[in-house]
Amino acid sequence: MTVEEVVDRLREIAAALPLADGVAVFNRLYLTVTEAVRDRLADGYFADPPAMAELDAVFAGRYLLAVAADGAGQQPPACWRPLFALRAHPGVHPLQFALAGMNAHIQHDLPLAVVDLCRRRGCEPADVERDYHRINGVLAEVESVVREQLLPGPELLDCAEPLTHLLGAWSVEAAREGAWSAVRALWELRGLPAAAGAFTAALDGSVGLLGHALLLPLVPYERCAGSTGQNERHGRSDDPGTTAAARFPEAGCRAAAGTGAGDQAQLECSGLPSA
Repeated sequence: MTVEEVVDRLREIAAALPLADGVAVFNRLYLTVTEAVRDRLADGYFADPPAMAELDAVFAGRYLLAVAADGAGQQPPACWRPLFALRAHPGVHPLQFALAGMNAHIQHDLPLAVVDLCRRRGCEPADVERDYHRINGVLAEVESVVREQLLPGPELLDCAEPLTHLLGAWSVEAAREGAWSAVRALWELRGLPAAAGAFTAALDGSVGLLGHALLLPLVPYERCAGSTGQNERHGRSDDPGTTAAARFPEAGCRAAAGTGAGDQAQLECSGLPSA
């Protein structure tokens, strides 16, 4: 699979999912990141573009396998289960879905992908370390847009304050540093299959536990009603030419009252528009 094929597949997933679906929220973020990395592959940013292109494809493959497993009615890896299980929870903010997806993909999938890459290319992790860390700069640019656009505005302080605390407790940079430590451990264990398997299973489970914590509903969403967002839960995403800023408009919460007798209000939080 090439990077361009990864981009195409992510666009297909985005087009098929409701906008407020938790997996769709992460998928749009991941699409934005993948497009940014693809663009840097051709401009001399990386020391070894072919290796980074291969890593990008191997890395994406793990997320795509999780999507395929869920679509087939099978359980994805433990690190991904919180996001897939809570993807429609009305009390989880879109930013939490984005963080939970990054948590699973970076802290579990990324170290496994780097080790896979080194085995395939017959190289050492040290050979790709410089470019691995250079990706942090690309992620920082995208992350700043996502944080600004997904955090509620000051008029929704009940939502914004706990989300700000959550952001302070989890960061892409720290996650990638942790992932690199896992790469080093897995590489040292490559000749000990049983130990490597136990380490990988423990990593999967611990990342999954953190994913559950990231998706804990922060406030009753009745207190977050009144957003200016205009999106519908069952809308579809999104034009291939959509920019990162347009892909992630300010997210907020709104209450949609039921119309039939005995209906309960549906509390929605999407904030991610179609083109």
